[in-house]
Amino acid sequence: MSLGIKPFEHGLHDLGTGGYAWLQPDGGWGWSNAGLIVSQGEALLVDTLFDVRLTHEMLDVMRAAESAAAHIDTLVNTHANGDHCNGNELVADAEIISSRATAEELAQESPERLAQMMRLAPGMGEVGEFLQYCFGDFDFENISQTLPTRTFEDTLQIACGDKDIVLKQVGPCHTRGDILVHVPADKLMFTGDILFVEGHPILWAGPVGNWIDACDYILGIDLETVVPGHGPITDHRGVRAVRDYLVYVRDEARKRFDAGLTVYDAAMDISMTDYDAWGDGERIVVNVATLYREFGYATPIVEPAELFALMAKIHKARRR
Repeated sequence: MSLGIKPFEHGLHDLGTGGYAWLQPDGGWGWSNAGLIVSQGEALLVDTLFDVRLTHEMLDVMRAAESAAAHIDTLVNTHANGDHCNGNELVADAEIISSRATAEELAQESPERLAQMMRLAPGMGEVGEFLQYCFGDFDFENISQTLPTRTFEDTLQIACGDKDIVLKQVGPCHTRGDILVHVPADKLMFTGDILFVEGHPILWAGPVGNWIDACDYILGIDLETVVPGHGPITDHRGVRAVRDYLVYVRDEARKRFDAGLTVYDAAMDISMTDYDAWGDGERIVVNVATLYREFGYATPIVEPAELFALMAKIHKARRR
């Protein structure tokens, strides 16, 4: 059963009352969503994309649809992953807002690191093949990292024209500083990667309890339209599905942790039958690794290189 309330089609979707969503099917690795809010001649952008070319294309379409988008007054970065901020340089004259934790995380992660990794990928065997599968469609060369100019903690209320917009920090969970962008008058929310709809969430930071609480927070708000970080536009059904997934994986991982299984063996052993239709199933191993760390695993896996190696192994095993 689809969790989308609108067709999952590439491009700009008019949500009514000055809200827009930019969607990038299939919503998998790097194919993130973004948003636009316009009111009284002002424009606020929610996230940029994974590279400059894609962000340029998006901004051109937004400007054709809304004259206010010719000048973006405010950019909100929902979190620190590059597929939501690598295009920031194209709106560098805007006020760029993020949580303090996101700004700190971004300052430690240069886009050049991913560019260098992709240059080396052809010689990296199984891991390199997986990296090319995930990120081969993007151009990470010559990205000018453009960092937030304003940060906050907990909650920040801002305005776009006559629209009040509430920024709510719910991380650390997916990353260290995830935030939600809520437009109360329009019953609209942009969630960043708190929601992967019809795709496996990835628990980079944790704790998982914070992410479950974030879902509960969203479910407690009167919303008609929810734009996830990846996947089709949804409503509370999409939020519940992500919450249920996180609870299920947490509980199943705990059983295998108590039984003494390794991270990889636990990830392979957990039944994903109810989520077979969701993309990027290899992410289960990152989720298990983060949960094991929470459970007190003696040798936690924290290095991205090792996590990508395990994902590559699972991805290959499940394609046989």
